Amino acid sequence: MCTLGGSVAQACATDEKAGGEFTTLRQDRASYEEIVWDKVADSQQSAVTAGRGFVRQTWVVSPSLTPDVAGLGPTYNRPSCISCHPHNGRGKPPEVQGEPMRSMLVRLSVPGLDNVGGPRHEPAYGDQLNEFGVPGVPGEGEARIEWVSLNKTLPDGEIVALRQPKVTFHKLAHGPLDNSAMSSLRVASVMYGLGLLEAVPEKDIQAIADEQRREGRGVAGTANRVWDVAKQSSVLGRFGWKANQPTVRQQIAAALLGDMGITTPLFPKPNCPPAQTACIAQKADTHPELNNETLDQMALYHYMLAVPARRDVDALAVKHGEKLFTEIGCSSCHRSSLTTGDFPALPALAGQLIHPYTDLLVHDMGEGLADGRPDGIASGRQWRTPPLWGTGLLEKINEHTTLLHDGRARGPLEAILWHDGEAEDARTHFENLSRADREAVISFLRSL
Repeated sequence: MCTLGGSVAQACATDEKAGGEFTTLRQDRASYEEIVWDKVADSQQSAVTAGRGFVRQTWVVSPSLTPDVAGLGPTYNRPSCISCHPHNGRGKPPEVQGEPMRSMLVRLSVPGLDNVGGPRHEPAYGDQLNEFGVPGVPGEGEARIEWVSLNKTLPDGEIVALRQPKVTFHKLAHGPLDNSAMSSLRVASVMYGLGLLEAVPEKDIQAIADEQRREGRGVAGTANRVWDVAKQSSVLGRFGWKANQPTVRQQIAAALLGDMGITTPLFPKPNCPPAQTACIAQKADTHPELNNETLDQMALYHYMLAVPARRDVDALAVKHGEKLFTEIGCSSCHRSSLTTGDFPALPALAGQLIHPYTDLLVHDMGEGLADGRPDGIASGRQWRTPPLWGTGLLEKINEHTTLLHDGRARGPLEAILWHDGEAEDARTHFENLSRADREAVISFLRSL
C-alpha cells in the first residue's frame, strides 16, 4: 500500500507512472490540484504559490482598491478560472433545459480565416458568447441547451440511451447572429499534465501521424497549425478541443481574455467588437491588465501540477480491458506512452516517460460529433484526441462523468459509441465485443 499525505493510493505501479516524475499518488478530491513540490526550485516557490493564487482568484471590475485582481470584463463568462475548472478539473453541461452554462461556453465564428490563419470572429459577438457584463455594459446574450434523446442498439441487443445537444440563443444584446455564423459548444478541460504535453517534441507528434498513415487502418491524424503570438509564427497546436493553442502560456492568456475579459501582453486589447459601444467606452486603469510576470507565474503553476496515478492496475478485468483496448484499435489515437524532450522553460519536465493516452493530433470523428466550425487547419469534423489520464477520478473530484467536447456522453460507454469517422472501425470492434469484454474495456478506462 502506498500513501501520500495521508491519502491511500489504490495502485502504486512503479513501471507506469502516468506523469513520470510528475505523478501523484493522491486519490482524493484534491488529486488534480497536487503540486510536485520536490521539482520546484527554491527560487520558484513564491512564483508557483502566486500562480496558484491567481488561478483560484475571483477577479473584480477595474478600477479597484485591489488592482492586482482587477480587470474583469467588460464582458465575461465567469469571474475565476476555477469557476469553470473546479478543483482544476473538467466542466460539465447543463442537465436541465433552460439551465445556464456554468462551466462551458459557445465558440463563434464566420467562414474564412483571420490575418493569422485562425477563425474569423462573428462580427457582433467575437469568438465566443459572453453572458455577463460589468456595470454599464450589457451581457452579450444567453445560450441554452436542449437535449435530444436517441438510442443505440448494439449487436448483442443491448440498448444504450444517447443524447445530443441542441443550442439556442436568447436575449442577444446586439441583434441576431450573422447568417453565416457557426457555433460550437465546449466544456472546460482539465488543467493538470499540460506542461508534460507541451514538452513532447513536435517531431515525435508528426512521426505518430506518419505511422498512422503507414498502418493503413483508416486512422490519419493531423497536426493542427496555429498562430503562436509570442513567436509570431505558425506552429503545432496542442491544447484545446481542436488543438488550437500552441502553449500553456498562450492557452491561459486566451482564456483570461475570452472567459474573463482580462488583458495580458499576449492579448492586450479588450474583447469589444465594433457593435458593442458600451464595451468600447468602458474605461480600465491600463492595458494590459496583467503583466508578463503574472502570466509566467500562472503558467509555472500549471507546469507543476501532477498527474494522478492509475488505480487497480493488477485487477484481472482491468488487465483484460487494457489488452482489448489495444487490440480493437483504440490505442492508434489514444497512445499510451510518449516521452518529453528538452524543455528550457522548465528543465524538470524533460526526459519524462508519460502515459497520457493521446497523440495530440486532430482526427475526423464523423458527422455525429462534427460542429462544422474549422479552427486553424482543423476542419469542422476534426477533434484533438483528448488525454485520458486521470479521467477515472472525474466522478470523485468533479461529481460527474460527462465526456467529449460538449459533455454529451455520460460516461465512457456513451463516449465510445459516439466515435465515428477515423474511429469507426475501433468503435465497431468494441460494439461487437461481448458485454463482459465491453465492461472490461470500461474498467480499464476507469483505472486511468
